[in-house]
Amino acid sequence: MTVRKAVIPAAGLGTRFLPATKSQPKEMIPVVDKPGIQYVVEEAVRAGIDDILIVTSRGKQTLEDHFDRSLELERHLESVGKLDEAEELRAIARLAEIHFVRQQEPLGFGHAVLMAKKHVGGEPFAVMVADEIVPEPTAGEHDLLPRLLDIHDRTQHSVIAVQRVAREDVSSYGIIAAEDFDGDSARITDMIEKPPIDEAPSDLAARGRYVFTAEIFDELAQTPKGVGGEIQLTDAIRSLAKRGSVHAYVHEGPIYDVGKKLDYLKASIELALRRDDLAKPVKEYLAERARLLD
Repeated sequence: MTVRKAVIPAAGLGTRFLPATKSQPKEMIPVVDKPGIQYVVEEAVRAGIDDILIVTSRGKQTLEDHFDRSLELERHLESVGKLDEAEELRAIARLAEIHFVRQQEPLGFGHAVLMAKKHVGGEPFAVMVADEIVPEPTAGEHDLLPRLLDIHDRTQHSVIAVQRVAREDVSSYGIIAAEDFDGDSARITDMIEKPPIDEAPSDLAARGRYVFTAEIFDELAQTPKGVGGEIQLTDAIRSLAKRGSVHAYVHEGPIYDVGKKLDYLKASIELALRRDDLAKPVKEYLAERARLLD
């Protein structure tokens, strides 16, 4: 079955980015000149998915406002001759058919995905973590989400994106055990959330892109609450993996976790370097800073 829908959990409090997130959603913090969540929606649309459910929480009305029309602002821009800017704003509202649902209690990532059950129904669907930005690929790069969709089409199983990480970083991620490698894909046999270095089954870390079959909802409904009273998505994936119905895609391209301050800075620079209007002055600035630091 073709994947037609994507779910973007965006209900977190953004505590890793305080004080910037004290009065605004972390997903609305700009990366260059667009809020982070817009990059994620554009990525879904790039892969042919235009039915998107964003799971929010109290105080995140600005997410809905961003993807809505702003008639007053559009008219003002047109009145002063800024027609391109007005059209750019209209285009945001036309990106996709975007729906919203609130997670009323902070019960974890797994619970946020479970909130999508009614919207998704019995279809396979993508889950895209709002903190992680996958830039539009340049020459020689593979786009992540289309590759997940390809593997799902071939296997009819759930698929998660993973990347190799340094040994000292494995305790910061969900780490998979896998077998039956076929190029850049494999079958997952187990998954452990943030294992100690000496207990990690591999160096393959789950990143924030998934394609799930509807089976995930039954697993999440049966998953007991863990640390902090939260339902962990990793536990549900692990249960599916034990039945041999989860695959991995080993992605080698860039993924930026803009919920981390250093990665946020890196993402701002890297995305600016990919733009025709900014690449040259940013390179010149970086070169000048490098000279001053020598």
